[in-house]
Amino acid sequence: MKCMLDYGIAPIPLNLEGLNATILEPRYPSPLKDEAAGFREAAAHPFGGTPLKDRVAAGETVAIAIPDITRALPNQKLLTWLFSELSHVPKENFVIISGTGTHRANTREEWVHMVGEEIYATYRCIDHDGHDASTLVSVGKSAFGYEVRYNREYAEADRRILMGFIEPHFMAGFSGGYKAVFPGVTGVEAILHYHNAENIGHANSTWGVTEDNPTQAHVRAGGSLLPADYLVNITLDRERRITGFFCGDVLEAHEAGCAFCKETAMSFCEEDFAVVVTSNSGYPLDQNLYQSVKGMSAASQVVKPGGLILMAARCNDGFPAHGNFRKLLEEHDSPDAMLKTICRPGFREFDQWQVQLLALILKKARVGLYSEMEPEAVEAAHLEVVTDLRSAIDDELLRIGNPQARVAVLPEGPLTIPYL
Repeated sequence: MKCMLDYGIAPIPLNLEGLNATILEPRYPSPLKDEAAGFREAAAHPFGGTPLKDRVAAGETVAIAIPDITRALPNQKLLTWLFSELSHVPKENFVIISGTGTHRANTREEWVHMVGEEIYATYRCIDHDGHDASTLVSVGKSAFGYEVRYNREYAEADRRILMGFIEPHFMAGFSGGYKAVFPGVTGVEAILHYHNAENIGHANSTWGVTEDNPTQAHVRAGGSLLPADYLVNITLDRERRITGFFCGDVLEAHEAGCAFCKETAMSFCEEDFAVVVTSNSGYPLDQNLYQSVKGMSAASQVVKPGGLILMAARCNDGFPAHGNFRKLLEEHDSPDAMLKTICRPGFREFDQWQVQLLALILKKARVGLYSEMEPEAVEAAHLEVVTDLRSAIDDELLRIGNPQARVAVLPEGPLTIPYL
């Protein structure tokens, strides 16, 4: 028996012969037969009632927040359909903002990959920079008491449209909705507030939970300080084909999309597993180790305490080089030391949230990484170097003295969320 693990742009095989293995995959619904027609239907009959074309007047300016290169949203198709619906609005009235949050800016090549050459040449496309105060404007205080700054071009537009896709999220329960704004086009200071150690460590800040989830609550409080006029959220299958549109009023459409996604992406398991093999869904999500914590987190939901997680993620962009993720990992000698620093009263440092989550995973299980990273870098991140996934499985089963111990495989990583 063999399965294929998502890895970069070319899946890799994993031989499961002789193993007591369970493959955990999403239960994808059928893709839409006519995606363009599906968008037109969603635009004409959105959640909240008012058709898209009636929400924007001809003379108004429009800011469209889209994900950055780390998210596999089919922006080119969605934007083409969107502009068709809003054909009465001059092209120069639009600005497309890549909601980088705390990520780096996109290169020109990445922009073209995201939106296509024609859209990139025709419409103004800019990267959000949450670190540059000159590009931000205060929009008030979150219900949780801290000031929130948005990208100025987003905040000052007459109309604001959010784009994204809905999948399980390891902190916010599900992606999509107001995450396009918060953290997408928000200043880093507010992001540091909502990614604090208390929120990230809360039991409800986890996969598939929106109710009483403090992370999702911060997202919605911060993202709604200015009205968003229209949400374009979709769900996707493994070939990145659209399986559903959830468009219109932000909260109503997002809640419907989360309920739809929960039925297809959450996988119940009766017992935990000695070994869990996972990917990070391949390109674009497995470009760096920072993002690959998501796949590890999905696996950690069902691994036995003291068990082994094997992560296959290309990580061709390293840790990455920007941010504090690598520094925080390398300056601590153990997961306990990381958590002691991060949970210290008053401690606030960019990227601490991802280090906190990785530390919690490492306290539960060992993690081996199959990637393109240098062995020294993998070990500096407190992970084990893996050069052959099947050999790593066999070695672990030999170590625990049980060749028929339960093994789980998540070929698509965090697109499938197992739970006990």
